[in-house]
Amino acid sequence: METSFNRVLVVDDFEPFRHFLCATLEVRPELQVIGEASDGLQAVQKAEESQPDLILLDIGLPKLNGIEAAHRISRLVPAAKILFVSQENDADVVSAALSNGAKGYVLKLDANRELLPAVESILRGKDFISTGVPKPHAISISA
Repeated sequence: METSFNRVLVVDDFEPFRHFLCATLEVRPELQVIGEASDGLQAVQKAEESQPDLILLDIGLPKLNGIEAAHRISRLVPAAKILFVSQENDADVVSAALSNGAKGYVLKLDANRELLPAVESILRGKDFISTGVPKPHAISISA
């Protein structure tokens, strides 16, 4: 029986947290970490080069923040699904993240119990928002 792999790029500037994410993903044989990046520009470059199926992306990144990196990645690698894993829990930040191509948002504090369910949901084509995240505000356009 052939196993289907989902190729994952992990992006976070804090190396111990990157290692935690990779170790968490490794328990699932269908998830294959194909690369890591520590800043937003490196994330865009590695995403374009490696064409991952899924990108775990922090918001507070050096050189290029995660929201702008997601925007660029969405244009360069439209098939890649983006899951933000961030400590930011402001509704406006979450809304900006989701409107720039992300399919999910997990708080770092909840990653130990919500990361794998979020990854599974997103790979099945469903969105995922961490239970600790306030609901994003509706975007209103005013004159």
